[in-house]
Amino acid sequence: MKLSEGVEWTAHACLLLSILPPGVGLAAKAIAEFHDLAPAYMAKHLQALKRAGIVETSKGPGGGYRLARDAAEVSLLDIVGAIDGNEAMFRCSEIRRKGPCISKQASFRAPCHIASAFGRADNAWRAELAATTIAQIAKRTAENSSETNRDDLVQWLSMKLGEPFTLSVRS
Repeated sequence: MKLSEGVEWTAHACLLLSILPPGVGLAAKAIAEFHDLAPAYMAKHLQALKRAGIVETSKGPGGGYRLARDAAEVSLLDIVGAIDGNEAMFRCSEIRRKGPCISKQASFRAPCHIASAFGRADNAWRAELAATTIAQIAKRTAENSSETNRDDLVQWLSMKLGEPFTLSVRS
């Protein structure tokens, strides 16, 4: 299983947006700049998040992208779904129905054991991502960030927002 890089990009974008004050947004170009990413691709992925109702945009002072709902209500599974879709990672093509050892009376009503195992793994993976929110990640990130990193973040956001920024992670 391989997720697209857009999942990583937008998860980090949501993390950054989660620390903004209510009603304040950040331009797609600034979000891309923060992680040294291509602005056009970041904007494309942010539009996918917008279509999924994860982010919203506004114009004017304080405009740009911001989370459309509380960070505690945005899961990693929401982001995966918005960027890569919600299809199961394994698709069984029922090759067990072919070959020289299959009798005409074989019953294929139940999924094969291989498809069942992959289904259980997919369910466990999705459950973990659904249970992990941007708010939880923001809290862990804040707890593990150095004072220098926090100061750099505050300085950068103050410059981009055009006003003093105070860091406070909401839970």
